[in-house]
Amino acid sequence: MAEIELHQLTKVYGDGTRAVKELDLQIPDGEFTVLVGPSGCGKTTALRMVAGLEPITSGEVRIGGRVVNDLPPKNRDVAMVFQNYALYPHMSAYKNMAFGLKLRKLPRAEIDRRVKDAARVLGLSEVLGKRPRTLSGGQRQRVAMGRAIVREPQAFLMDEPLSNLDAKLRVEMRAEIARIQRDLEVTTIYVTHDQTEALTLGDRVAVMRDGVLQQLDVPQLLYDEPVNLFVAEFIGSPPMNLVGADLVAANGGLEARFGEHRLRVADEILEHRPALRTFEGKRVILGIRPEDFEDASQGDGAAGAGRISAVADIREDMGSEVYVHFGVAAPPVRGKDVEAAVGREAIEATAEQARRRGSLFIARLTRGTRVREGDRIELLAAADRLHFFDPATGLGIYAGRG
Repeated sequence: MAEIELHQLTKVYGDGTRAVKELDLQIPDGEFTVLVGPSGCGKTTALRMVAGLEPITSGEVRIGGRVVNDLPPKNRDVAMVFQNYALYPHMSAYKNMAFGLKLRKLPRAEIDRRVKDAARVLGLSEVLGKRPRTLSGGQRQRVAMGRAIVREPQAFLMDEPLSNLDAKLRVEMRAEIARIQRDLEVTTIYVTHDQTEALTLGDRVAVMRDGVLQQLDVPQLLYDEPVNLFVAEFIGSPPMNLVGADLVAANGGLEARFGEHRLRVADEILEHRPALRTFEGKRVILGIRPEDFEDASQGDGAAGAGRISAVADIREDMGSEVYVHFGVAAPPVRGKDVEAAVGREAIEATAEQARRRGSLFIARLTRGTRVREGDRIELLAAADRLHFFDPATGLGIYAGRG
């Protein structure tokens, strides 16, 4: 097992494209770290530089305290799992898993032990004699993982290993990967564009944008205290609702005002985020997560909850919960940070509706809500769960920041 350290890791292609920019990352021995971000953010390029599959422009990669910049992949003692299984079709599952060990000229008994031990861990014991074409997608991915496990490497490097699986199988394999990594305690870097995978798998999650690390944190802190608008929009599903709001003094505290709505800022927020006081009388960007709304007719009307009255535009029944889309008469937040997180197409798709209805919000309500499309609904917004961002910098205003 080994610690992985990236120091000022940079990749510039021949045409001048800077794919990774001075990436600093320290992954302790045994930790599961996930690199997440939209397509083209540099996460796979960074992983391939660690593996030795991509030349490093500048910076340093250390594995187990050893600089490996100039070592070929086979000498780095890491094992990669790719999104395509890359199995030999003419070989059985057993032979696919054993192939790399045979190349290393390990004794036959040792190869047999490692393959069968890995098969037991992965639930493949009954299919070791079968060829890949007779296996399900999940079984093929397990064989690919088994091929990495038998090498007993210092680290696993996984590049979107679940992207070719259907939704149900992805959930099952996600749990499988988490269990295997926990049992083996192998340092792991996992690349994905799927934030659900990132948050459920990672001990820590590194959010990247345009080759630059935006935030590295445990999943809960990424969700509770996104460092900037990009992370706020990218982490969370549905994404955070954002709107321009004026922060105004009221009754000894502060209110966030946008359109006809007034939301009191909870005292605990002001206590833990003193920087908010410096924005009194100024415009800020207010963020409310969809799950921090409650249908007033279903809730207990908790003290301190702000109230928003709106007309339901779209109702999406998800089975266990209901998404209600509605508009608020205030300008939407649409900058480069937000566009980078949700994509230009999403911005363009909502532009016309935003002109007609203002900012489009989503409330994630319990399935007990009876609201229908066209109904007026009273929503409670948790006053202690509001997020604020500096419109000049896009940075979150939290304790120690802003």
